[in-house]
Amino acid sequence: MAKNTGGNSLKLKKFLNRDNTVGYVFALPFIIGFLGFTIVPMIVSLYFSFTNYNMISAPQWVGLKNYVRMFTEDNRFVNSVGVTLKYVFISVPLKLIFALIVAFLLTRKSKAVSVYRSVYYIPSLIGGSVAVSLVWKQLFSTKGLINNILHSLGMARISWFGDEHAAVWPLILMAIWQFGSSMIIFAAGLTQIPASYYEAARIDGAGIVKQFFFITLPSLSPVILFNLVMQMITGFMSFTQTYVISNGTGDPNDATNFFALYIYNQAFKYFDMGYASAMAWILLILISLITFIIFKTSSTWVFYENE
Repeated sequence: MAKNTGGNSLKLKKFLNRDNTVGYVFALPFIIGFLGFTIVPMIVSLYFSFTNYNMISAPQWVGLKNYVRMFTEDNRFVNSVGVTLKYVFISVPLKLIFALIVAFLLTRKSKAVSVYRSVYYIPSLIGGSVAVSLVWKQLFSTKGLINNILHSLGMARISWFGDEHAAVWPLILMAIWQFGSSMIIFAAGLTQIPASYYEAARIDGAGIVKQFFFITLPSLSPVILFNLVMQMITGFMSFTQTYVISNGTGDPNDATNFFALYIYNQAFKYFDMGYASAMAWILLILISLITFIIFKTSSTWVFYENE
């Protein structure tokens, strides 16, 4: 018995003397958090997605009923997918284009460039907060600043959040306005492009436009890929803006009923946690599918220096 204890003690000492032991110790809080707040909830939600669960009574197994209901009975679900896809496919490209233009301008030599970067990054720091959403709601109200400007120009006032065809556009503009994080990453990527590339291009007679399309964009394509994937995922998870602006309803006529908002309402407004869990898994599958397509097609437009 004593011999066995001594052997275990020796093994423990050997483990503690390993170089990667410190790494395991420091990574332990993250591992515990990842398991407790990500993996376990995902497994539980997967189980709930096959049940009828109202968070009061015990879950009842219903198999694929929730998934069948989504695609055959729930028109609001189909609409929420369409609204979210429209929001993502319009806001993300425009945000990246705007972020790249600003980053390109801010990488020019200037003493105040760090100040400008900080100012442009502020909207991303406050993100989709409740305060920003309330300000945006006021700006685009019937008597808000935007309509006052339109009226002063002789144009008719627009009921931005009362017209189902116009309601999503202020949300898209808000997403574009919060371009700071992408801009910072683009700026970092631009500074890594060797100056010799541009010098050689100028010697060959290439102007600024040709330099941008034949040097800047190809050299920056890995950074563009990263920003595209991250902003696309962020777009699909948009919730706060539409919740505050539409008072959690997705009105008018579900024009701002984003996928994340609809999941929230099913879970905490209608207490249909089983159905909400199923929709959350469909959202995960949708994001994974689009991410897979982006990476699969990236070989045709992303260029790496070692290639």
